[in-house]
Amino acid sequence: MKLSGLTLGGLAFSPFLPGLTDFDDSFVVRIATAQMPVRKEPTDESRIEMTWYRDELVHVYGEVTVDEPKHNPVWYRVWGGYLHRGRLHRVKTIYQTPLSSMSEGVKYLADVSVPFTTPYRFSKTYGWQPMAPPLYYGSVHWVDAVEEGPEMADYKGPWYRIFDELDSNVSYHVPAIHLRILPPELMDLISPEVPYEEKLIEVNLSSQRLFAYEYGSVVFETNISSGVPGDPTGGEGIPTTTPAGKFTIVDKVPAKHMGFSFFGSQTTGNILADVDNYVLPGVPWTSFFTPQGHAFHGTYWHENFGAPMSHGCINMRTEEANWLFRWAKPNHTPDAVATRGLGTKVEVHY
Repeated sequence: MKLSGLTLGGLAFSPFLPGLTDFDDSFVVRIATAQMPVRKEPTDESRIEMTWYRDELVHVYGEVTVDEPKHNPVWYRVWGGYLHRGRLHRVKTIYQTPLSSMSEGVKYLADVSVPFTTPYRFSKTYGWQPMAPPLYYGSVHWVDAVEEGPEMADYKGPWYRIFDELDSNVSYHVPAIHLRILPPELMDLISPEVPYEEKLIEVNLSSQRLFAYEYGSVVFETNISSGVPGDPTGGEGIPTTTPAGKFTIVDKVPAKHMGFSFFGSQTTGNILADVDNYVLPGVPWTSFFTPQGHAFHGTYWHENFGAPMSHGCINMRTEEANWLFRWAKPNHTPDAVATRGLGTKVEVHY
């Protein structure tokens, strides 16, 4: 992993030093899958001009809307041709003013405000070591301390210590300028006065639509990405198809580490969030609705809503997952790592 910088097609990004960022970052995308072809024209039938690879950053010069694919007909004009929006991650580089200190026992939710940042772990045996994968733009994490970190030639500022609900016995650190402490209103409850029995979440797997109801009327509607139909485990594990049926929200976790842990082969016991990733720290605004780990949650690795994309979870845009998290019962306590209780009813059908 490159630590000092990255230059791609005239786009420069340093994961540490603000002074090296001299481009207009109003519209930059990260390649969020193994590789993405740049097409001569905005269609999958067009000639491939070049290929970009995971975590490379691409400057977008414009966008076009075409006929296909119908669920997501947007293509971005980039250097050399066009990229389809589906497996891209729109990012920005917004450096933050770090907290100078934190009280013992206090935790703050924060999201990553740069395209990606490398977490570091300290051990007496090996000293400071970089970890993989990076923490990506829009992922959400608990900050529980401001401390010194590894010595870097291009970063001398404070580091935030991250509390990870999966790897809670081992902490890791990221540059404090890369994390935005979230404003308290992002945890404000939405219509908490509406009785339990008068709220309902409906998911239509055929149309890939989600509806939220109060007193039988729709108060929120959006398109989602459910699980890819099938069972790649051959009956040995949990199918990737999102289960149909009647459920309730059982747990709400604002910052969830999904997949394998950073520090070994231990799994979360929950459904993986994405079809080609196995470690996803900081999955935002997660609301579980089955004991197996199916959940509604924010998504920072694709923008292909309207088509199945996951291992069984309901992928949502992060700001929409935040709305659902705040709206659905049980009511979440702002400083709680997780909340369990009598949750809003969920109906999933075709």
